[in-house]
Amino acid sequence: MTVSLPKFHIALSVDRLDASIREYSQRLGCDPCLVVPNEYALWRTETLNFSIRCDGEKSGTLRHLGWEDDSAQQFDRETDVNGIDWERFAFGHQEQEIDSIWPGQARR
Repeated sequence: MTVSLPKFHIALSVDRLDASIREYSQRLGCDPCLVVPNEYALWRTETLNFSIRCDGEKSGTLRHLGWEDDSAQQFDRETDVNGIDWERFAFGHQEQEIDSIWPGQARR
């Protein structure tokens, strides 16, 4: 029996999307699986779900952390004692969230 382990999720704010995509692609050793031009990029590796979103006012800051977990029944978000938002979601939940913000982009 194969058990699917949760992927750690990191979401950052950036102000230079194209430069950030180049840098993080090099650091992660792969290209993003999804790019919304001028707005967002998502990488999914075996162990990591990593996203960046263009937000000049908050550039270089952590947006949130979490887990992509196939056993998640719904999209959950909670805030820890340090004020950090943590999300827990299955792959399909993330697709739905992306599609609600940028219709038609999640399944490109």
